Amino acid sequence: MAEVSFSLKDKVAIVTGASRGIGEAIARTFAANGAKVVIASRKQESLDKVAAEIKQAGGVALPVACHTGNLEQINALIEKTASEFGRIDVLVNNAATNPYFGDVLGINESQFEKTFEVNTKGYFFMAQGVAKRMVKQGGGSIINIASIAGLVGPPMQGVYGMTKAAVILMTKAYAKELGPFKVRSNAICPGLTETHFASVLIKTKPIHDMAIAQIPLKRHAQPSELAGIALYLASDAASFTNGAIFVIDGGTTA
Repeated sequence: MAEVSFSLKDKVAIVTGASRGIGEAIARTFAANGAKVVIASRKQESLDKVAAEIKQAGGVALPVACHTGNLEQINALIEKTASEFGRIDVLVNNAATNPYFGDVLGINESQFEKTFEVNTKGYFFMAQGVAKRMVKQGGGSIINIASIAGLVGPPMQGVYGMTKAAVILMTKAYAKELGPFKVRSNAICPGLTETHFASVLIKTKPIHDMAIAQIPLKRHAQPSELAGIALYLASDAASFTNGAIFVIDGGTTA
């Protein structure tokens, strides 16, 4: 029987949206388990701080500023990673935006397009660019951070939920088409997690109270509680896990 290993030694991983929140927690966990991590986000200063702390702890981190709604910057991030490390073994698509928090009658076209630009188009073309390299090198793991908002009709987050539903379907399409090339594609759907990204929801008391009431564990998730499943999916322990959607929501959608 083959030994189960969660080690990421010698693996190269790109993690987007890694300057804080879930992305930062995943990047730190990957580095602690041996990966060389390329951390991406829009603000270089924030990335530099995270990278310095990872290096101080003995890890390897390369901070690269990237707006994932911009295809030129996506391609530059991929090229920089390949140039620096020679390969890409893992992609964590995590960068996201939600410029509008309110009912479906109030969102305007600009807000609608920005949400899809980053959350769906950005995910797709980041995965596409990385997957082309993974196919040539003989395999890899794509991990898309979706949301339970893509599984249910979330109040005040209708369009955001639509983008995440698209990510879930994209995950399955990549799994079907790239599986023969040993490129695995899986998604993680977090529930309410205590991050800056979710701060508007958390601070809107009626919606926050309703959300907590629906969570059997009666609390938010912490970003670190999402990192473990990402570590599994990035590792060889998940070598037969493909096209799966992991819901990490404290039982909300059970």
